[in-house]
Amino acid sequence: MTQTPTRARRSRADIAAQTREAILNAACEVIAEIGLENVRMRNVAERAGVSTAALHYHFDTRENLFEAALHYSFGRTGADVYEARGGDDTATARLARIVMASLPTTPGLRREWALWQELWCRAGRDAASRRIAIELYKEHTDWIEETLRAGVEAGEFAEHDVVAHAQLVNSVCDGYGVHLMMRSPAVSREQALDAIWAVAAAPLGVTTPYPHARRR
Repeated sequence: MTQTPTRARRSRADIAAQTREAILNAACEVIAEIGLENVRMRNVAERAGVSTAALHYHFDTRENLFEAALHYSFGRTGADVYEARGGDDTATARLARIVMASLPTTPGLRREWALWQELWCRAGRDAASRRIAIELYKEHTDWIEETLRAGVEAGEFAEHDVVAHAQLVNSVCDGYGVHLMMRSPAVSREQALDAIWAVAAAPLGVTTPYPHARRR
């Protein structure tokens, strides 16, 4: 049976999208494992199971691939954070998810943190990397701000300086995240979650501890 031109185009588009996603997932894995400076395009192509020609069709330079991989990884984390957990989902529950997603608490989040650390190192000396870092930090801070505003509007959180508090929560997560990435014996995941939650919850009038169900 002959495919119609529209179906054939759709099929090619689906294949291209699947190839691109395989490349981005492979890039995240390889960069996190060996560092961007050690990555060669063929490493990513081999991990993705595609030809180097296919890789270069989607990404012409390693820098473009790195930027796309960062956005891809960050976007997947954001989708998980913002997925509603039933009709009784609250701003407090979502803030708890943001805190958890801001730390290297799972293999996937450790991989994302490894990408962030690559970006931090480059941002200090490279204007393009600095632009990406600022852009992604703004997106992450916006998640927190939106959640804090939603909580205030719902009467769930006390009035407070949303912008300043979002920056504070973000920064505290970064600090504890570095310790967890190093596997420092001084800070456990549980200690980090409790400490961040204490800072995050106090100005909101939230007195409950970090929700234990979110720790799994």
